Amino acid sequence: MTKKIRIHLADDHQVLIDGMRTLLNTISNFEVVGFSLDGSTLYDDVTNNNTTILILDISMPKKDGIEVVKEFAKKGFPCKVIILSSYDDLKIIQEVMKLGVSGYLTKQCAGENIVEAIQAVSNGEDYFCTTVREKIFNSATKNISKLNKYKPTIDLLLTGREIEIITLIALEYSGKEISEQLFISSNTVETHRKNIMKKLKAKNTISLVKFAIKNKLIKS
Repeated sequence: MTKKIRIHLADDHQVLIDGMRTLLNTISNFEVVGFSLDGSTLYDDVTNNNTTILILDISMPKKDGIEVVKEFAKKGFPCKVIILSSYDDLKIIQEVMKLGVSGYLTKQCAGENIVEAIQAVSNGEDYFCTTVREKIFNSATKNISKLNKYKPTIDLLLTGREIEIITLIALEYSGKEISEQLFISSNTVETHRKNIMKKLKAKNTISLVKFAIKNKLIKS
């Protein structure tokens, strides 16, 4: 028997909670085990009901989504967290990524992406919807000229070219597209990608972006 993905929903709108619960309970390996209309007791709630994934809104009464994630980061994440928010502000996205969330979706794209996001995060991947990935990418590419000035350090072991490539693969550009952007061959792109993944012990492309943000290589 397939193990159920236990989902807790946290949003201050009961209508959204009800709609999301109805949708998610149609998926055979999903089980909505609880919901919260404010963030005051979320840590205890998801711990007590053995939540696998928390779907969390940023705008919550009593304790907002960022405060909840900070609490999780401090105490140790009791479950994985996907942010589901009306906000696509880059500073908010970067802040929660630094804190360790596994996904971020805007409410505009939730209907078509939420099931895929939950499945991906449950499998150990990070998931960010197209709108969010574009925000990250656009911020990164604006700063490529600055990043090129950074010299490799013992800690990072990354060249300026590798940092450029991190920003481009964040949106899952193909090797051909990256080679055209940077005027290098596709084989060179693939070599760089493998080296980066190995150096950073990254699981996927979003992990590379999270690393860049955490180490202030990508700035808003």
